[in-house]
Formats: sequence, C-alpha cells, structure tokens
Amino acid sequence: MTDVTKEQVLDKLRGVRGPDMDGNIVDMGLVSDVFISDAKVYFSITVPAERARELDPLRAAAERVVKDIPGVKGAMVALTADKKGASSSAPVQRPAAAPAQSGHSHAGHSHAGHSHAPAAAPQRTPTAAAKAGIPGVGAIIAVASGKGGVGKSTTSVNLALALKANGLRVGILDADIYGPSMPRLLKISGRPQQIEGRMIRPMENYGLKVMSMGFLVDEEVAMIWRGPMIQSALLQMLREVAWGDLDVLVVDMPPGTGDAQLTMAQQVPLAGAVIVSTPQDLALIDARKGLAMFRKVEVPVLGIVENMSYFIAPDTGNRYDIFGHGGARKEAERIGVPFLGEVPLTMGIRETSDAGTPVVASEPDSEITRVYRDIAKKVWEQVGAHQGDKARTMPNIVFE
Repeated sequence: MTDVTKEQVLDKLRGVRGPDMDGNIVDMGLVSDVFISDAKVYFSITVPAERARELDPLRAAAERVVKDIPGVKGAMVALTADKKGASSSAPVQRPAAAPAQSGHSHAGHSHAGHSHAPAAAPQRTPTAAAKAGIPGVGAIIAVASGKGGVGKSTTSVNLALALKANGLRVGILDADIYGPSMPRLLKISGRPQQIEGRMIRPMENYGLKVMSMGFLVDEEVAMIWRGPMIQSALLQMLREVAWGDLDVLVVDMPPGTGDAQLTMAQQVPLAGAVIVSTPQDLALIDARKGLAMFRKVEVPVLGIVENMSYFIAPDTGNRYDIFGHGGARKEAERIGVPFLGEVPLTMGIRETSDAGTPVVASEPDSEITRVYRDIAKKVWEQVGAHQGDKARTMPNIVFE
C-alpha cells in the first residue's frame, strides 16, 4: 500500500465547494497545512466565526472525501475562525455531539469498575456541562507550569488519581501535543476505538478515562504543527471524545504560555487552573507568567503546588532542601492564591511514574498518597467555591 500524500489530499479537497458554493476550499485558500501521520490526516478549514455553526456540514464533507482516499485510516478536521488583523486563526466552538452511553472501556490495561463513589465521597458540585461545552463533564481543571522539568505531568496524573480516590468520577486529557506523556505514565497502549458518529471512546486505566495525542500518533513521530492545528486538535480531543459522566476532567497542559495554553484558556470555560512549581526562584519566575495568563483571561487560579519541595534520603531519612524550600508558599501568599501543598522529591514517585504505576494507584496507603489526596481535597473545595460564585451568571448553551 502506497503512502498517502499531501497532494492527494488537496486534490480530493478541491472537490469540496466553498462556503457559498463559489470555487473550492483549496483554491480559495481556506485549508491549513495538511499534516499526515500513521495514515491519519489532520487539517483545518478557515471560515467566518459567525458562520461556524451553519458551515459545519462543509467540515463534514471535507472529512468524508479525505476518509474515502485509499490508505487513509482517519481524518481530524476542524473549523477555525479567521479574525481580521489576527496573525493566526483561532478555533471556533461548534456544538458538541452527545457522547454515547459508554459504560466501561475495554482498552488495554483497563481497571474498570470504579465509577461509583463510596458513601464517604465528597459532595459533588452541580454539573457545569453547559459551561464546559462537554455534555456530562462537571468541571475542567487545567494543571499548568511556567516551565518544563517541574514534574507537572506527574502531578497531573497523581492529582487525577487522588480526586478519584476521594470519590469523584475523573478523566484526564493530555494537552501536550508535542510531548504527550499520559500513555507512558498510565501504562496504556493501543488506539482509541471510534464509536457512533464522529465520537471516539477514551482509553482507560486505574479507573481514569484518558485521551492523549500519544494514542493517535506514534511516539517517534515529530509533531511539527502550528497554532491553528494545535488548537483544532485540542478542541477535538475535548469535544469528540465520549467522556461519559465525569465530575471532573483534569487537563495536563504543556509547559509555558503558548498556543495550547491560550486555546484552553480562551476557548474552554475552565473551572480553574492549578500551577505547579519547584521552590527555586527561576521556576517561580516562570510560574508567574502562567498565573498572569490565566488571570488575564479570567480563569480562576485554584492554587499553587510546590513540587520537589524537599528530598528525603532513602537510606538515612534525612531531609535535604535541594531546590530551596517554601518559595511557592511565599509566592502564593504574595499574590493571594491558595497554597495547595508540598510534594517531596522521592525515588518512589520517580520509579512508579517511569513504570506507569503512579504512586497514588500503586501505593494507596503511603504518606505521599496522603499528600496528593490532601491537595486534591483543597483543589475540589476551590472548584466548588468558584463555581458557586459564578453559577448565576453562566450562560446556558443548548446542544442540538
């Protein structure tokens, strides 16, 4: 079987008429750069923002003709809105399809059967599905950092597992397009299954529903995507996945304040953001940038986690403040956001993360797990407080 080429895709797309049946979408310059990986085709179509809903059939037609190309396994197509004066296109929210009744996933390494909260579960915040744009998902929490190397993804996965251990129904979205880590951290392999409509079933392990670009593109593939493609992929992984009924969806953000972060902050009404930093001054300087971005787009900052807060020597039990200590707590106090807790640097966290057996799942009675569960409790309390404050002012969005 010959590889599918960009020229083949563009040639097929020339058969798709433009928004007003005038010309075709390729020659009109509406198609973004076409990216092909593992016989899957990714691109976006630029349309006026105010016409996004009525032009969704155009997107569907483009997707259909591409899928008909011999050798194509799938297509990810999104509408983007071209704002005059903007340097790049921003994605347009379109009505989300209703997810299928999912039950339990049968993806590899699944540990299903934990969807019912125990009697002592925390009170669940009233559903914010309309707010989030994802039917059945109560709240979306972003876990972010100003720079890489601070253990954000490890914090994200253990926070998600701690929220579940505290009695909530939880999913996790790996929003790091360039460096997805959830497949390895959660020891999940394989490809998601497509179900009815354009929806796909999330992968699952340890009772978490999971979606990551790492399930769609091979680990060795270099992702060379620009802003609009990143935006489109993120929004499709959010809105075209059958998440089912979740109390909370944790989003592991890529480090920094680039396209992916702005897409999530501007296009998805987040319940709030958790900032992860180490105690050192350099990491805190970068963390401030993330805090400033979320505040600028009016996303509540739920608090700061100081990761790698201190080191306990496994042989002596002595404590060492390798990166300093208390910097994140002081920063939280300075800017007036909650300090969520200190996570020590331990061999156990590193080893379980590398093995795909996160410490909260593999060592549920450990002191480290207690730390994560306490952080999760504080995060959920902050979500409830902020959603309660805004419940009266959030608009109702009707999904047709």
